[in-house]
Amino acid sequence: MSGKHINAKEYWRKNLRLMAILLAIWALVSFGAGILFADALNNIRFMGFKLGFYFAQQGSIYVFVLITFYYAWRMNRLERELDLHED
Repeated sequence: MSGKHINAKEYWRKNLRLMAILLAIWALVSFGAGILFADALNNIRFMGFKLGFYFAQQGSIYVFVLITFYYAWRMNRLERELDLHED
C-alpha cells in the first residue's frame, strides 16, 4: 500500500469521527436545548427572550454556523497533516 492510500484511509476515519461528534453537538443544542430542556432553560433570560425559546429559534442556527466554520478549519488542518491538501 502506498503512503497516500494509508493517509486517505486515516483521513476518512478522522473525518467521519469528527462529523459524528459535531452532529451530536448540534443535535444536543437544537433538540436538547430547544425541546427537551426548554422548560428549565425558560427560567433564564437572554437578550430579553426565554433561553429555551432562543435556542429553539436562533441558538441552534448559530451553533450550526460555528460548527460549519470549525469543520472547514479542522479539515484543512487535517489535510495538511496527512499531506492530502491540493495546493
